Parts: sequence; C-alpha cells; structure tokens
Amino acid sequence: MTVLNANEQLFQPMTLGAYKLKNRIILPPLTRSRSSQPGNIPNALMAEYYAQRASAGLLITEGAQIEPRGQGYAWTPGIYSDEQIAGWKLVTDAVHEQGGLIFAQLWHVGRVSHTSLQPNEEAPIAPSAVRADAVKVFIETGVNEGALAEPSEPRALSIVEIHELVGLYAQAAKNAITAGFDGVELHCANGYLVNQFISEHTNFRTDEYGGSLENRLRFLKEITEAVIAEVGADKVGVRFAPLFESTKEDRIYLGLVESDPHATYVAAVELLESMSVGYLSLAEADWDNAPELPDTFRDAVREAFSGVIMYAGKYTKEKVARVLSKGQGDMFGFGRTFIANPDLPQRLALQQPLNSLDATTLFGGGMIGYTDYPYFTDVESI
Repeated sequence: MTVLNANEQLFQPMTLGAYKLKNRIILPPLTRSRSSQPGNIPNALMAEYYAQRASAGLLITEGAQIEPRGQGYAWTPGIYSDEQIAGWKLVTDAVHEQGGLIFAQLWHVGRVSHTSLQPNEEAPIAPSAVRADAVKVFIETGVNEGALAEPSEPRALSIVEIHELVGLYAQAAKNAITAGFDGVELHCANGYLVNQFISEHTNFRTDEYGGSLENRLRFLKEITEAVIAEVGADKVGVRFAPLFESTKEDRIYLGLVESDPHATYVAAVELLESMSVGYLSLAEADWDNAPELPDTFRDAVREAFSGVIMYAGKYTKEKVARVLSKGQGDMFGFGRTFIANPDLPQRLALQQPLNSLDATTLFGGGMIGYTDYPYFTDVESI
C-alpha cells in the first residue's frame, strides 16, 4: 500500500458524513458584504463568486444572519426571508452545477451590533447587558456608503426569548436545506451570540444559562440539538475560536479569551461529540506573528472528538503538513488566499504562483476584488 505524505494528503478525497469531498482544501466563512439591498438578499454576483471556488472540497458561506436582530454589519446576507432563501438558491444551484458542495454558516451577532442595524432601532440582544468593547461594527451611512461604529449597549435576553432563539436557529437550518445547501455550520466564535453565552466575560446570568460552564454551554447544546433535528447530525458543523493569548488583535478579530480556554473548549468539544456532529471547525488568529494553538490543546481536541476536524487561520501547505502529520486535523480553510485565487486547489497542487489580495475590496462593492481575480489558466493565456 502506498503511504501518502502530508502534502499529498491535502489533495486526496475524504469523507464528511454522507459526502465525498474531492480534497481537504476548504473555503471557510468570509464576510464580503455584497448582498442586494433592501433586504440583505443573496444575488447572482454572489452565486458567481461561490461557483468560481467550487473546486474546494467544501465551501462554507459567509455568515448569514438567522433573523433581523442577528446583523452587526451592513449588507451581510440573511437566511430568514423568502427572498433570501430564493437568493441563496441561486448560489447553491451555481455551486452544484460546478460539482461543488456548500454549507451555510448560521450567524447571530448578539451584542456586536448597532441600533441602526436593529429592527425599530432597538438595543441589540445579549446574554447579559454588557457592551462590547475593542470591536467595531459597520453601519450604512448612505447608498453604498458605510462607516465603522461603536457597538450599542445591549439588553439581556429573557428565558422565553432564549427559547425563541433556539427555534430561530432551527428554522434557519430548515431554510438552508430549502435553499439547496448540503448542510450548515453554526457560528459559535468571534465573540458573537453563542460565544457570548459560553464566555465568562459576557455571561453574568444567574439562571440555567449562566454561572457554571455546563450552564454557559446550555445555549450551544440546545441550538445544536435543534439544528440536528432539522438537517441531521452529519450535516452540521460548529465553529469555535479558542484563544490562548490576549492581544488587541485577538479582541478585535476573534473575540474572547477565557481564564482557562483549554478546559472551556475541550468541554464544548466533548458536548459536540456526544451529539455526533459532522465536523468541528477551529478558527485561529491569522495576522502576522499571531500565536498558534498549543499542541496540547490540539491533541486534547483530537482525543475528545471522533468526527472531522477543520482548522483555519493563515494556513499554508507547510502548516497543513505539520497538523496532518500529527493527526490533529482533517481539512483546512484557506481564507484570504482563496479570495484572491478562485482556483486555489489547482494552484497549490501545481505549485503555481498565487494572486495577491486586494484588501481594500474585501467588504462591500461589486465585482472588483470579488469575481475578477484571474485563474492561473487565464494568466497563462495572456
């Protein structure tokens, strides 16, 4: 039997539930803010963008807010209205026509929002009435114009409202299947709503949803169970961003650093294992000289979780090879690299040069910096 090295494994098919992924290279969730207005509706331009990247083993959409209160940034798509579901159907059809698989990321920002983004300009919702700091939201200031702003003061959710939110997650998952998605990912990272329930820094409740770690994980447990009931466990992924060091960049881009992140997130992973979810996604810091997750944590996660493990965060073939060689992960998200290189798997396999990213076009706008990055074959023909 031929034993493949770690670099070769990256390009081999793998199994995810009932699906056969063509490779281990994943398009992770990446906010691009290109939905049509009014209504935050996915559109034909978004369908083209995702279809261009269908050579990935799996595509995971940008976060789609599960309800109007779940929005924290202008022009991000939703997945709660009939118009949004129809828009996402354009996306899934385009990806499937190219032979790709695509999951929808279900998103609720909780307190990381602004009254101008909320229905009737009301306060954002959160486990506890604690304003988000060291983070900005993005609000619309005019037609196709926006600006960064401080998050507004949130209000604490009642238990009845928490139960209603569990139902909204289930409905969003059902909407995703109606729209043609192959599965869903729960966004439980980056300091957003689920992360706010989990974190000791944002959850000061004294009822069954606060206090002990078991209670702080209760919302995660309930929404995961509700979503599994709609789509099946093997079609559900869950994303965390476990941070082990606190820096300004951590707080801005990835959220909250627990006093004992190892214990917190291993417990969360064990909970997901008990529900047999299809995959676990771990987001790492992706800026220069960012801290990497400790090997002791990666090993503990691997021991606790028998499903597919995905890592994302400034991954290169070399970094993938290290994680694969230790058996710590199975599939890998290439974020900004995939934005700039729609044919990234081919480029990596053939060791071809990569396009550079235009960071000024990441959020909002039209096709420039979105669907106009050249394929390697296009460059060859010039």
